[in-house]
Amino acid sequence: MKLVIVESPAKCKTIEKYLGKEYSVVASLGHIRDLATTGKGGLGVDVDNGFAPSYIINKDKRKVVSDLIKQKNKSSEVILATDPDREGEAIAWHLAQVLNLDIATTKRLEFHEITRDSISAAMESPRTIDTNLVSSQETRRILDRIIGFKLSNLLFKKIHSRSAGRVQSATLKLIYDHEQEIKKFVSEEYWKVKVTANILDNEFNVKILDRDNKEFDIHNKQECDDVLNRIGKEIEVVSLDTSNRVKDSKEPFTTSTMQQEAFSKLKFKTKKTQSVAQSLYEGVVVNGEQVGLITYMRTDSPRLAPSFVERASAFITEKYGAEYLGQIKKGKKSVLSQDAHEGIRPTSCHRTPESIRQFLTPDQYNLYKLIYNRALGSLMAPKVEKVLSIKFTDNSFNYSMELAHTSFRGFDVIYKDDEADDYKGSFPNINVGDKFEIVSKEGEQKFTEAPAHYSEAKIVKLMEEVGIGRPSTYATTIDTLRERKYVNNTGCILTLTEQGEKTAHVLEKYFPAIVNVKYTANMETKLDNVQDGSESRLKMLSDFYNPFVKQVEEANTIMYKDAPEETGELCPKCGAPLIYKESKNGRFIGCSNYPKCKYVKKEKKELVISEELCPICGKHLVERQDRRGKTFLACSGFPACKYIKPEVAKTEDQKSDKLCPKCGAPLLKKKGKYGYFYGCSNYPKCNYMERISKKKHN
Repeated sequence: MKLVIVESPAKCKTIEKYLGKEYSVVASLGHIRDLATTGKGGLGVDVDNGFAPSYIINKDKRKVVSDLIKQKNKSSEVILATDPDREGEAIAWHLAQVLNLDIATTKRLEFHEITRDSISAAMESPRTIDTNLVSSQETRRILDRIIGFKLSNLLFKKIHSRSAGRVQSATLKLIYDHEQEIKKFVSEEYWKVKVTANILDNEFNVKILDRDNKEFDIHNKQECDDVLNRIGKEIEVVSLDTSNRVKDSKEPFTTSTMQQEAFSKLKFKTKKTQSVAQSLYEGVVVNGEQVGLITYMRTDSPRLAPSFVERASAFITEKYGAEYLGQIKKGKKSVLSQDAHEGIRPTSCHRTPESIRQFLTPDQYNLYKLIYNRALGSLMAPKVEKVLSIKFTDNSFNYSMELAHTSFRGFDVIYKDDEADDYKGSFPNINVGDKFEIVSKEGEQKFTEAPAHYSEAKIVKLMEEVGIGRPSTYATTIDTLRERKYVNNTGCILTLTEQGEKTAHVLEKYFPAIVNVKYTANMETKLDNVQDGSESRLKMLSDFYNPFVKQVEEANTIMYKDAPEETGELCPKCGAPLIYKESKNGRFIGCSNYPKCKYVKKEKKELVISEELCPICGKHLVERQDRRGKTFLACSGFPACKYIKPEVAKTEDQKSDKLCPKCGAPLLKKKGKYGYFYGCSNYPKCNYMERISKKKHN
C-alpha cells in the first residue's frame, strides 16, 4: 500500500477514489510543526548561528503525527500532495523531516484542481520538494516571529496593544491614514440643477452645461436661483451623434478580485469567501461522486490553462454560437504577482451552476455561479451598445442627453457586469432643429461627503495594489486586526478603534519602516528572490535583524508607558490602587503593585431576585447557576438556609410511577442527547439519573 498525504481531510476520499485501491490518502490537517518559543527572546531561532530555526510539533498535531508515522511504517512508499503554494511546500518539507523521508527522492505531487485528469497528470509527472520555496517560507516565518515577538512584547508593555506584525501593521496604517482623512474632512455646500424636457411625449432628464459644455459649479442658493431664472422655456436640438460603445469582459478571478466581487454582489466577508471557495475546491458530492468544482483559490494570476481555453471555447461556440467567442485576456500583473497558479475557474464547463444547484448550499451556489460565469465570460466577445448622443441649447445654456441600448450582448449573456437598464425600443425620431418644451426645473441643495470608511474588499484591493501580503493572507490579516480589537468590522465595513488608532500612531512614530507599505512590499520582493535563489536567506535576515533590534531597544528606552486606568478603589491586600488590566480573556481589575501583590478582584454578579419565597425560612428565592451554567432557584439566605427549588418538569418531560432511590422524589422521563432517561424531579439538589434502554422505551 502506498501512502499519499494531503492537507485537508475533505480531499482524501476523492483523491483516493481517483488513485485506486493500492493507495491510502490521509490528511496532515495543515501545518504539523512550528517554531518553538524557547531560546534567546523566545524566538525559537538561533540568531547567532545563521538564524537556525528550532521546530516543535504542534500540541494539537501530536496524535496526527503519531498516526502518520504508524501508517508510513506500513506503507511501501510515501507521496506528498500538499497544497500547491509556499505554505503547502513547507508543510511537505516538515512532513518529510518528521517522517524521515529522503528529500531528494520523495515524490511531491502538484495539482491545481481536484479532478481525475489533474490527479492522473500529477502522478505521471511527480517532482521533488522545492527547497528554495521552503527556504522562502521559512525566512518569512522567522521574520514574522522576530517582528511579532519583539514588537508585540514592547507594545503590550507600553500601551497594552496585543500584537504587531509585518503585514498586519502595514495594513493597519492604511486604515489609520484613511481614518485621519475622514476626521479632517470639512463638508461644503453645493447645488445641483435638474432639468426635465418633454421629448415626443416622453419625459427625459437633460444635463445642463455652460456655453463651454462644462458642468456648473454652483456653491449656494443664490447662484442656483440665478441659473434657474435664466433657463428658457424650450430647448433646440443642435447635434445628433450615433456611435457604438464596445465593452470588454473582465479577466478571470484572482483571490483578490474574487473577494472584492463576492463582497460587492453577495455581501460576503473575505473570510467567508475563502471558506466557501475552499469547499468548492476540495469538492462536493454531485450525483454520488465527490468532485472538485474550481481550481486552487489562492492565486494572483488571471491566466487560464490552454487546455481549459480550448474546452471552454468549444462549449461557448456550441451553446451560444461562434460570434460569441472572444479573445483570451492578457491582464496586467499586480505589483508582486508570482503567476504560479491559474486564475480561479470551474474544472468543467459542462457543470453549469444551474445543473448542480441541488448539490450545493446557497452560499456555494452563489459563489460558484460568480466564478463560473466570470471565467467563461472572460473568453467571450465584447458587449456592444448603440449610443445616441443629443446636444441641445436655449438662449442661455447648453444641454445634453444620451440614450443607449444593447445591439449585441456578448459576454453579458452569462456575466452581467452592471444593472444598467437599456433604452427600450428604437431611438426617438429626432432631427436637428427640433424644439422641445422644458416641463420642470429645480435646484437641490447638497453637501460634500467625507470619504467612506474602507470595506474589507477595498482593503484587499489596496493590499494587492501596494504589494503587501499574499492571496493566502488577505483574509487572515483582516481577521487578525478584528481579533486584536484594532478595528470594528460591521457589515464588512472597517472602522478604527481607539486602541487601533493608538497602535498605528505609536508604530508610525517609533517604527516608520514597519508600517511603510513600500518597505513591506520590498520585503516581499526579497522573499521572492530567496524563492528563486537570487538572494541569500542569511543575508536578508541579517540585514533586517540588527537594525530592527536596535530600534526596539531605543523605543523601549524613550517610549512612555500608558498611565494605568485606576478604578478609584484600593487593594484590600496591600493598599495600592486597583487598576483595569487586559488579558487574553478580556478586561479585569487587579492590583497596580503586581507582581509583588497578585490580588485580582472577582466580579460579583447581581442576583436576580424572584417573587417566590423560600418555604423553609421565608426569604426570597434568587437565581443561581450550577457548574454547567444551568440556572436554578435557591434561597437567598444561603448558607444558613440551603433550600433549592425542585426543577419543574418540562412539557416534554413525562411523570413516571418510579421514585428516586436516593431521595424518594418522583422520577421524570426525559429526552437527552443520547436518548431517553429517568431524572430526579428534585434536580439540582439531587442529580440521580437512570438510562432507559431502547427496548424499554419502545
